[in-house]
Amino acid sequence: MENLDLNRLPKHVAIIMDGNGRWAQEQGQDRLFGHYHGVVSVRKVVEAAAEIGLQYLTLYAFSTENWDRPAAEVTGLMTLFVETIAKEVPDLHKNNIKLHFIGNLELLPAEAKKALADATLQTAQNTGLTLIIALSYSSRWEIAEATKRIAQKVLDGQLSIHQITESTISENLTTSEFPDPELMIRTSGECRISNFLLYQLAYAELYFTETRWPDFRKDHLVKALLDYQTRERRFGKTSAQVKIDD
Repeated sequence: MENLDLNRLPKHVAIIMDGNGRWAQEQGQDRLFGHYHGVVSVRKVVEAAAEIGLQYLTLYAFSTENWDRPAAEVTGLMTLFVETIAKEVPDLHKNNIKLHFIGNLELLPAEAKKALADATLQTAQNTGLTLIIALSYSSRWEIAEATKRIAQKVLDGQLSIHQITESTISENLTTSEFPDPELMIRTSGECRISNFLLYQLAYAELYFTETRWPDFRKDHLVKALLDYQTRERRFGKTSAQVKIDD
């Protein structure tokens, strides 16, 4: 922590929480065992993010592709989501953390949808860290839905084709309220984005670690932030131009 420059933190960090199942198998346990231990990591990382001073943290909890996993695992995960929200929301609210959920939430069971709605309402006025949970989420689904909304506005005469810009697309994504992530972390050694925030991550720094998600803690987050601070954010400019702008 003493080496971290708190004036050069990314505003928004996104994390693909990978490796729960493999971690459990390495312990000789079933996959749900790993997911339950992954919840502990979520709690620790959210606490660390709030303490460090991050403004936005997005966690990839469940993709639309995950619906194709074995039925018992999916059912167990849905139960875990409901239990976790009920247990954690009071502490999140007490710590001024605002919850937001993105994804195709209509696919969720009724009990899960109610838990999400209640959690969102309970924390809506909080002004600290915004915790965004990507649940039943697919970036290609999100972009398709944004395209439909834009197309409907054109059909309704609210928008002309020539008025469509990059901002138009951003404004119709599920993350329209938030800045794009500047740092994306993926655990467990996989080096791919896996249909996560494809449009929003266009200029994000990518950080991959071998650490399984259930083992990921504050020191791992700090290490990723330190690595981020060694990188030069050029956005297409030269190093000389960036130094002049600074």
